[in-house]
Amino acid sequence: MTPAGFRGAIFDVDGVLVDSPHESAWRRALHELMDGEWSGIRDSTTWTPDAFTPQVYQQVLSGKPRLSGARAALEYFHVPAAASRTATYAARKQQLLVHLIDARAFVAYPDAVRFVLAVRAEGIPIAAASSSKNADGFLRGISLGDFGEIDGSAAGTTLLDVFDANLSGRDFARGKPDPEIFLTAAAELGVSPRSCFVVEDAVSGILAAKAGGMAALGVARAGDASALAAAHADLVVTSMDEVDPARLPSGELAVRGT
Repeated sequence: MTPAGFRGAIFDVDGVLVDSPHESAWRRALHELMDGEWSGIRDSTTWTPDAFTPQVYQQVLSGKPRLSGARAALEYFHVPAAASRTATYAARKQQLLVHLIDARAFVAYPDAVRFVLAVRAEGIPIAAASSSKNADGFLRGISLGDFGEIDGSAAGTTLLDVFDANLSGRDFARGKPDPEIFLTAAAELGVSPRSCFVVEDAVSGILAAKAGGMAALGVARAGDASALAAAHADLVVTSMDEVDPARLPSGELAVRGT
């Protein structure tokens, strides 16, 4: 509990607000490379199509900037000369991702849209803070008019429009689990880090929030509730509908009815 109450909320995007195709793009890009120009080194790695699981994505890539994520994945699968292959892998993934974004192959999580709007209704400013340079494209591509609980006046409003600050895709000297992006978000909202809570689905994001002195709400969409709890999330839920927004102004991250 934050005695002064929450005065700012900071949201990651991929996996929190949007069921984005990042994971698919990373998986497909490595598969294409291993079946193509990297086929000669495939047997020297631990990669197989089945080895790139959702858990690997969450633990190794999620929350990292593009190049950092690419290198981490290659090192995880023991790909020879991972450092020199990082840019190729990252570029292939981005090419696939842009195609998926253009095809609108992503959706917003309805519980996330409801929670974002509920937080705003409590008078708490909100920021989007994703390491992904594609986050703006996701948020801009989601119309609030597609959600039945939004009144007609919001029909032309995108999810991007509701944020008071947007740090997504900026270049920071240090990526998560360093708290730099979240501390900058708090500063741009004009609030103390200790009066903010961060909504994250990745262990690296929970660690970054706690390192910045912020409360952390973990959203376990990938069956990883225990990992988020082990990273010291203050509350872990599988849906943001579980969280009681009326208790946020008093500094409580709590589920409804408790």
